[in-house]
Amino acid sequence: MSAQPHPGAGAWRRDLLVTALVSAAHGTSHFFQLVLPPLFPFLIAEFDVSYTALGTLMTTFFITSGFGQPLSGFAVDRFGARRVLLGGLGLYVLAITALALAPSFWLLFPAVAVAALGNSVFHPADFTLLNANVRPGFLGRAFGVHTLGGNLGWALAPVFMLMIARELGWQAALGGAALLGASIWTFVWWHREWLEAEPATVRDEPGMKGQVAMLLQSTILLCFMYFLLLAAALIAVQNFLPSILGALYETPAVLAGTVLSGFLLGAAAGVLCGGFLADRSARHAGIIMGGLVASGCLLLSVAYLNLDAFPLVATLSAAGFLSGITTPSRDLLVRAATPPGATGRIFGFVYSGLDVGSALAPITIGVLLDSGRARIAMWLVAAFMLAAVFTIGGIRSILPARRPAVEET
Repeated sequence: MSAQPHPGAGAWRRDLLVTALVSAAHGTSHFFQLVLPPLFPFLIAEFDVSYTALGTLMTTFFITSGFGQPLSGFAVDRFGARRVLLGGLGLYVLAITALALAPSFWLLFPAVAVAALGNSVFHPADFTLLNANVRPGFLGRAFGVHTLGGNLGWALAPVFMLMIARELGWQAALGGAALLGASIWTFVWWHREWLEAEPATVRDEPGMKGQVAMLLQSTILLCFMYFLLLAAALIAVQNFLPSILGALYETPAVLAGTVLSGFLLGAAAGVLCGGFLADRSARHAGIIMGGLVASGCLLLSVAYLNLDAFPLVATLSAAGFLSGITTPSRDLLVRAATPPGATGRIFGFVYSGLDVGSALAPITIGVLLDSGRARIAMWLVAAFMLAAVFTIGGIRSILPARRPAVEET
């Protein structure tokens, strides 16, 4: 038995409930992405391993997830987004449970790989469900809340894991995370009737050659490159901004951490504002390009200006806000580039660019910091973001010719 939608339920109620369900699942996926990093000191003490080995563990996660997202997209279009979402979330919960029970470090690797396969379903399934169940006039806000859910999952994970690990140990922390995930799975399953997205009919399915050709369209490849470049920039900021500031200006650790928090909170606020903006403007490419250029310039300014505490926090918070405001428009732009009946595979493919960028950027930035080139590292962060602008310009130049076909979706 599940919660049934009332026949007379208003459109607003449906928009809000579907957005809440999908965003809760998305937040859980991001929460699970960060259950291990806060536990690194505990894992080192338990298994006597190095940070390099732990880094390899996380690289395994992102590489597996990157390969899994396009495959999950095909599964979404063939079997239905609701089934794939519930299956992926359940797989994720089982993998986190296996991590808690692993008796040796090397057994963490297969559990992490399974977790990554669970993680790979969320973007193709989530966006298919939102596109199918939310009114077009509310989609920008729905995409914004969906992204915010992910950000809140990231923010909750370190606090949740460390509070439990310090009192009860790292296995108990992972067990608690699995219980939390199981609760969200139950919540989504109970309301599953609200999540309707039929699989594509077999007669509408192109052959393998057509499938490959669909993914190799210039607009889709540009979307993939956009996500790769954006992820490279944002992952570099999330992981290395305090280290860069320390290397450039000997910024105190507490202040550097506050600056990073300001960037992330600014991004969250930007996502919410960007949802309203995306629903009220058809100039999605212009919003993205303007936001990224401004954010990139603010990030680059920090490489040359040794700012006092308040201006530094304000500058990076503004940079985060301007990058966040582009997010809902970006998702609507991908939707506009997606052929009918292919939402799952297209979103799965282009979002795998996030995993590629997330895997490559930390290595590059780490090498620059190790060699004393912190200013060049900041240049590279800004360059990633500004390069993403050119991919959006390319998409904008191609899309108008396809607009009539796109609007049918």
